[in-house]
Amino acid sequence: MATYKKRGYKPKNKAEEHELNVQDSTTAEVFSTLDSSASKTEQWVARNQNYILGIIGMIAVGVLAYLGYQQFIQEPREESASNELFYPLQYFSQAQQSGVQADSLYTLALEGAEGKFGLLDIMDEYSGTKSANIARYAAGISYMKLNQYQEAISYLEEFKTDDAMLGPVSMGNIGDAFVQLGQNEDALRFYEKAVSEDTNDFTTPLYLQKAGITALELGQQEKALQYFTRIKEDYPQSAQGSGVDAFIGMAKTSN
Repeated sequence: MATYKKRGYKPKNKAEEHELNVQDSTTAEVFSTLDSSASKTEQWVARNQNYILGIIGMIAVGVLAYLGYQQFIQEPREESASNELFYPLQYFSQAQQSGVQADSLYTLALEGAEGKFGLLDIMDEYSGTKSANIARYAAGISYMKLNQYQEAISYLEEFKTDDAMLGPVSMGNIGDAFVQLGQNEDALRFYEKAVSEDTNDFTTPLYLQKAGITALELGQQEKALQYFTRIKEDYPQSAQGSGVDAFIGMAKTSN
């Protein structure tokens, strides 16, 4: 058992005195080692002071450059893009609300008019901004309405959002475009993405129904039955819920 030296303590015998001397020696060695390590660290810092200061300076310059970019370049660019986006979105909104001359309105939204930017110009000139991302969604929907399905898929696949409605709707429109192209397997995949994108009483039953119908067309009756049953159990009050029994019957009959 180790003996610990207290203030004013006198060893009882030679063995205890020897042990205390060993402890003193060990303690001294430890402090000596610590002093030596500290001294070496100080020497290393002194030798590499310019290098260390250079690294710190580079980090500081990087942070300041980022803050400057955000404040003096990105923020004004975002504001300018938002102002430009207002014009084509007016055409896009009018086209969404009107079945009359909708094609021409969608075209104006895409290409612009009277010297103003269209959605395509904003995506090109203001790439990386929030407005360019919104323009990408509107362009995808516009091409969908103009029956240019490949272009619609291209733009909607690049659209990024956390919005509870726009996320499922963009995925669902990609599914619709693939149906029009006769690519039902791809369509089903995107309808399933639309269902999993967000759960709500509007888009979820809508794309469950579309997924179920597409699954039936692909001969996947069990999968279709699962989708239709989910509508019946979880969304009976939805527009799709009112006629879901017929689809369930179709899926069971096909089995």
